[in-house]
Amino acid sequence: MTTDLKGPVAIEIEARLRAALSPDHLVVIDDSEKHRGHAGHDGSGESHFTVEIVSDRFAGQTRVARQRLVNAALADLLAEKVHALAIKARAPEDA
Repeated sequence: MTTDLKGPVAIEIEARLRAALSPDHLVVIDDSEKHRGHAGHDGSGESHFTVEIVSDRFAGQTRVARQRLVNAALADLLAEKVHALAIKARAPEDA
């Protein structure tokens, strides 16, 4: 189950993506509860996320290049706090 309440990691993800990519649309979904009992879920939450993002920065970029831009903006969070990140990155003309 996802929740509309945002924890500190979700808030940080959103802030960093807004600063780095100036998105037209951004949704950060905490999927952690879906992964209870799976690897990377320690019970504290905020370990698994889905990001839906639309940005002009993705225009002309491949899917992999778009994901790299998102990963670069969140690099230390991915290394230290986030176990899994699903990325749905589109340019405005793709949305």
